[in-house]
This record gives sequence, structure tokens and C-alpha cells, in this order.
Amino acid sequence: MAKDFTSQQVVDGYDQHIRKLIPGYEVVHQQIRALLTTYLPKRANILVVGCGTGYELRYLLQAFPEWSFTATDLSATMLDKAKASVKDVDTQYRVRFILGDVPTLDDMNHFDAALSILVTHFVPFSTKLVFLDAIRKRIKAGGLFLTFDLTAMQTEQEQEALKNICESNGLTEVQTSAMLKRLSDDFYALSDNQTFDLLEKAGFSPVRRFTQILSYQGFLAFVK
Repeated sequence: MAKDFTSQQVVDGYDQHIRKLIPGYEVVHQQIRALLTTYLPKRANILVVGCGTGYELRYLLQAFPEWSFTATDLSATMLDKAKASVKDVDTQYRVRFILGDVPTLDDMNHFDAALSILVTHFVPFSTKLVFLDAIRKRIKAGGLFLTFDLTAMQTEQEQEALKNICESNGLTEVQTSAMLKRLSDDFYALSDNQTFDLLEKAGFSPVRRFTQILSYQGFLAFVK
């Protein structure tokens, strides 16, 4: 059964649970911060797609005091959690929160960068290209897109390795078995080659992989 991100119980436990599910969760965010620092100007406007509980939004607000953000999510429960999470650090109201999907935004060619962290793998195969194209259209020329997601696992050994690392992070055998069974319900995972191809079809170029931790991979894509 797919996770219900409108459930208050699921949302309240998300930040603790995700660190057990995602190998190197903190390291991935450190890499994202390093890339943003490298490529973006001192003042930048960032689109955070699927902001979730607001963890990444909070650390970005603290790291980049002159940046502004638009944060979207499809779950009102998640969005409320994100608002509460950043309230004490967003004292200058640098975040605009939007309940809805990217195609509903009017901000064409408006953002210096967009982030989709642990989001794109939830987008159905039939709408991934529309989703990615909508993001690309909202990034300025010369801007960039960062995405980090689960990629398709080809072997039982890949699944076993993911299960092993999640258990070493604190999940029980019952929880990891349930996680693997949920993959078909929750995720629409692409292979790395399919990800490169789809990002290029959406108009990004060049596209590069910036990290891989087991079956999770991050991609850096530019807008010409």
C-alpha cells in the first residue's frame, strides 16, 4: 500500500524515517548545497518542488540568507509542516508556499534553479516528461535543475543491498520487507539511462550525474 502523505502521523514521522530509508541522506544535501554555492549567484530565486516537511528548505534558508524560494507540495499536511518548520528562520518572509503542482505555476523563466529531491520517482511514467518540461520552462536560461531519486533496480542483489543498509540505519526486517513490497505501489523508477534520456527530451542540456548511493542517484541538468 502506498504511503499516505496527507496522514498527520506519516508526516510527523517522516524526517526520522527518511534517514533510515535513504543511505547518506545528510551527505546528499551537503552535495546539493555545494553545487548550488558553486553555480548560483549571491542572490538567487529557487523553486523547491515537493518541499515535504521543509527540511531542505530550512537548511537552504540558513545557508543562503539573500535567496528567495517558492516551495510547492501536493499535500496540505506536508505544506503545513514545512511552514511550521521554517517559521523561526524565515523571519523576512523569503518563502512563498504553493499547494499544487508545477504546471499550475505562472512563473515562466523565473528561477535560477529548481530542486526535486525524492520527488520525481513518485511521478507516474506517463506524466514524467510533462512534469520535467514544466520545471525546465520555469528556470532561467543558464539555470540548473537538481534531482535525486531511486533508480530502477535490475537484480535481487540490488534490492538486498538496499534492505541491508536500511536495517543498518535502524529499520527492522519487517519494515525493510514492507519497503521492498511497496516499491511497485509508491515508485515509478527509471534506469539511469532512461533518466538521462528523459531530462534531455524535456530540454535540459547538458545532463550529468552528481552522486550515486546504491540505487539512489542524483542528476544535475542545465537550461541553455
